[in-house]
Order: sequence, then C-alpha cells, then structure tokens
Amino acid sequence: MHSKAFAPEYQGALTALSVNSSLTDVLEKGIQNLRAAEAAGAQREVARSGLAVAEAHRRLGNIEEADLAWKASYRAARAAGDLGAMAWALWSGGTLARQRGALALAFRLLGLAADLGKRGGDVVARGYSLAGLAETGRIQGDYQAVAALHEQLLAEARKRGEARHTVWALEGIAQIHRNTGSYDTALAMFEEAAEIAGAADDRRGRAWALRGMADIVSLRDDPERALALLGEAEVTCREMKLSSALAYNHKMRANVLYRARRYEEARQVYEQALAEFRAMSEPRGEALARLGLTKARAHLGRDQAETAAELGELRRTLDRIGLRHARDMVDKAHAELGVLPLETPVATPVAAAPDQEGERR
Repeated sequence: MHSKAFAPEYQGALTALSVNSSLTDVLEKGIQNLRAAEAAGAQREVARSGLAVAEAHRRLGNIEEADLAWKASYRAARAAGDLGAMAWALWSGGTLARQRGALALAFRLLGLAADLGKRGGDVVARGYSLAGLAETGRIQGDYQAVAALHEQLLAEARKRGEARHTVWALEGIAQIHRNTGSYDTALAMFEEAAEIAGAADDRRGRAWALRGMADIVSLRDDPERALALLGEAEVTCREMKLSSALAYNHKMRANVLYRARRYEEARQVYEQALAEFRAMSEPRGEALARLGLTKARAHLGRDQAETAAELGELRRTLDRIGLRHARDMVDKAHAELGVLPLETPVATPVAAAPDQEGERR
C-alpha cells in the first residue's frame, strides 16, 4: 500500500505545498517566505525556503537563478549547522549539474549530499541523493554499476510505502530494460509506475511514466496510441509548468513521428524541442534533439556531407558531456543513413542506450 505522494523538497513554512503545485506558485511562495526568513535572520528557514526556490527555478529552466539559489540555501544551512538542509541543497545542486550536462560535478555534489544526509539523520535526503547518483550513472549508460542501486532503492521505497520514490525507481529500472532490449519488462514497469503515480496523485511521475509507455508502444508500431499517451502527459507538463519534462515529451513525440516515417512532422517537432532545450541550457537534451533532427533532415534530402559533419560534431559534443553510449548512437545513425563518418572513430563503442530519459525529479 502506498501513501499519497508528497514533495519533501518543500520544507519549513512550505510543507503544505503539494507535489502537484504549479511551479510558478512554488516560486512565488518560496520567494515570499525566503524574504521573510531573511528579514527575521532565521537561517534554517532561509535554507529551507531557498531550496524550494532553487527547485522551482531548475524545473522552470531558469538555470542561472537555480544555481544562485541552491548555493545560497547551502550557505544558510551551513550557518545554521543544519546537516540535513545542507544535504538537500547539495542534492538540488547535483541535480542541476546533471540537468546541465556536468555529470562529474553531479556525481561529486550528490555524493556529498548522501554523506551529509546520513550524518544528519535525514533518511529522505540520503535516499534522494543516492537516487540522483543512480540516475546520473544510468544516463551515462553505466547500467551494471547502478542497476543494483536502483533495485535497492525500489525495495526500500516499497517497504516504506513511498509512492513518489517507488515510481521514480520503477521508471529508472524500466528505462534500463528498454535500452537493453527487454521491451516487455520495460512496458510492464512503466505501466505499474503510471498506476501507482495515478493512485498517489503524483501527476509529474505519471507524466514521465506515460512518456516511457509511449516509447515502447511506438517501438511496437502503434504510433497513434503513443501520440495519445504523450498528449495526456503534455497536459500535465503544461499545467504544472514542467519545462524540462515538456521538452523531453516533445522530443519523444518527434521520435514517434520519425519511427512512423513522418519525417517532415518529426523535423518540425525536433526543432521545437531543440529550441526548448536551448532556452533552458540543457545540453544533453539539446544534443539528443539535434541527433534526431539531423536524421530527419537526412531523410528529407539533406546533403550527405552536411549530415556527416553534423554527426561528427554531435559525437564530440556527446563525448564531452560524458555519455558513454554516444559513439554507438552516432554510429547507428551513420549506418541507418548510409553516411560515412568524416573521421575514423578511435575508441571502441560501448553498450547502446538509444534514447535517454530526462530529469524526473
């Protein structure tokens, strides 16, 4: 039995906020409480309110503001000697680093957050930080290293009846199964995540689960059902102002159209997603949207030399971000499009992860 979903990152005077609260409302109330706490000299409350401000900015795609806010939250927590609040601030900073494509920094910050959560006795902060480490490793394609941690976190979440954390873990494990070709298992886990999220009123978690379901359904040649699932998820993304989730939703919509050989429609939606990722400075999503856009344009008659140049640049960009599956993704594009690379690869390809899920937290 799972409890109703709650948002532990909304703390102090903001605990009444729902996991489904509009991010613009969270930001407004967070700033209001932050200013009041600053005026009162209440450092612990400054840290807690600042965390909500940082997370609202991050999820709205306001990268610079989010960076300033989590650092200010950490400083206030440190001044108050609150290890748990310090852990939460570092979790926010690590999640932001992953969103920006700085994966090494994400690992460092999330590791520090997990340690502080343990030392401060904040079980939830530690759990979220470990989950962040697991997700960062999964995004890199390092499945062997993080699969066991995903399973451990799922077992702990089920034991405590924490719906939101259970949904997160199910979606992460499902994505690993999807990327390693176990589509039946992946679909079943995405469906379970969607059911739990729906029962727990976790609209964000359900939106991500619907996106995962749409991906598998599309791979099974049912594009119309996949588009319907994405349409349902998009309603939630727009109502809650989930900028990153909406951009990844649009990228998946473009993937579905591409698989259905509706290349002109796919091109248009890839361009839309690319603009959204660029607006929020999310390099991983931007690179993956560019890859899809390059493939769609190639099918629409783009010059092969231009396609080869774009693929070469994408290989370097994805390598720089630290995605270990990048070379394989680009190599598959070369093979699919019949375009020879402009330079010979110098490293051995690693396990493929055709399409990575975005930030769910």
